[in-house]
Amino acid sequence: MAAAVARWTASGKHIVYALASSGEAGIEGMDPATAGPIREEEQRTSAAIVGVDEVEFWGFPDSEISNTAELRDRIRTTIARVRPDVILSLYGGPEWAPGMPNQRDHMEFAAAVLEAYDTFDGERPRWLFENGPAATHRVDVSDQIDVAVRSLAAHQQYLSVLDPDTPVVEQARRQIDMVTGDGFCGFELKRSHS
Repeated sequence: MAAAVARWTASGKHIVYALASSGEAGIEGMDPATAGPIREEEQRTSAAIVGVDEVEFWGFPDSEISNTAELRDRIRTTIARVRPDVILSLYGGPEWAPGMPNQRDHMEFAAAVLEAYDTFDGERPRWLFENGPAATHRVDVSDQIDVAVRSLAAHQQYLSVLDPDTPVVEQARRQIDMVTGDGFCGFELKRSHS
């Protein structure tokens, strides 16, 4: 998604990142109280690289995200405040591909976003997309691949623990190439409102 975000911010679009958690459970072997601030700083740095200067962390507990009324309320509050034309959410399906399961937190968050959108009382954003494998829309990001790699590589601590034997930039390149191998980033349209 970072490559598409870089393209959009370069063309003047304002992007807001809203994250349910700080990712504090995501660095194996590190106390969540230590990991949370590190993950937040890495996320802010990563976002800034692709032109995003507004990053929100909502404080829901990492690895315990559930599609609750509280989470849906927070999503609706953010929609009302930001008034986006488009929402890009995490993929909510069970698998990215056979043998590549999705994370439960991501599935729960995606379900909460869909439900919050469907029950939003104000003017709904025109489109809601997920960054899933069944793309209905594709964005040419061939000129943004390198900046997307730099953005992902900003998650230095996270990636260095995830795979200590592979340099962080190499891990980032592999991940970005996996989702943009043909120079495009795909999104699946989940909702639209005219």
